[in-house]
Amino acid sequence: MKRIFLFLITNMAIMAVLMVVLNILSAFLGLNQGSKGGIVLMALVFGMGGSFISLLMSKWLAKRSTGAVVITQPNNSTEAWLLETVQRQSRAAGIGMPEVAVYDAPDPNAFATGASRNNALVAVSTGLLRTMKREEAEAVLAHEVSHIANGDMVTLTLIQGVLNTFVILLARVIGGIVDGLLSKQDEEGESTSGGGIAYFITSMIAEIILGVLASIVVMWFSRKREFRADVGGAKLAGRNNMIAALERLQQSTITPQLPAEAAAFGISGNQSGFMALFASHPPLETRIQALQNLKNGLE
Repeated sequence: MKRIFLFLITNMAIMAVLMVVLNILSAFLGLNQGSKGGIVLMALVFGMGGSFISLLMSKWLAKRSTGAVVITQPNNSTEAWLLETVQRQSRAAGIGMPEVAVYDAPDPNAFATGASRNNALVAVSTGLLRTMKREEAEAVLAHEVSHIANGDMVTLTLIQGVLNTFVILLARVIGGIVDGLLSKQDEEGESTSGGGIAYFITSMIAEIILGVLASIVVMWFSRKREFRADVGGAKLAGRNNMIAALERLQQSTITPQLPAEAAAFGISGNQSGFMALFASHPPLETRIQALQNLKNGLE
């Protein structure tokens, strides 16, 4: 319930901010929001703007939604080890030291998030610390540090933003075409929309369908970047340790519980059948096989 409430409030706040930005830009550029230029501007503001605001808020949202507690001063040997390991791996990867946090969850998992390579967060679950050996947990941390070093958060944000922009724009173009055909009110080409009911219904349906297709594309990119993070983790912590960590995850019977804003950069997450198209992670067995096929030098 807390996650749902946070999700709704956050999205309402983002929508309000984007509406203000859209109105200011429309007035500054002298664009009518119903004109073609106004619709392009709206698509850019809501498509790219929404994605980047979410990126900037990602650390705050992840902490609030998971209850992650950032380690400032280690209270025990495990926390001291976590800080030392992430610091060492971050230096090796050439990035700034991320915040390190622990969150209470039974599933063995971890995630990375943040707006940039030097402003990031790595968080691990208590379930992972309980069930994994130190070398396996080190490989998981290396996987998350590799996500940060590879710039995966920014890359996926750019991809999501561009696709969102095209979804919003194309949905309204399709709505305008259908409305024009039905109402004959768009003959002069002054507006993409004739303002009829057909425009609104068609745009809504088109945006849903195109949004689903866009999600498939984004998740395909996400799965590709998981393989890169596995290779990065193998370089930082050893291939055998990375494989052992993934095999340990295979043994878990607990469903991953990360919220949507952190799930794409978690260590674990599986879907099967048709839903695999919407999975942010490849199957664990496929990831293990890919690491086993790597040459010793990990070129």
